[in-house]
Amino acid sequence: MSQSVPARIGDAAALLLGKHTVRCPQPGCTVRIRYRAMTPEDAERLIALATDHTRH
Repeated sequence: MSQSVPARIGDAAALLLGKHTVRCPQPGCTVRIRYRAMTPEDAERLIALATDHTRH
């Protein structure tokens, strides 16, 4: 999974603010979900949604 430099900088900046970024692993898909301060169950649900390309 190759990301552009601006996308990687944006992810790093979000991480500094305490946010986690999950991207779809499908090449060419631009879906990304950022979350912060969630229960582990809610975070797991969002991760499953972001990484399953058939759901978006």
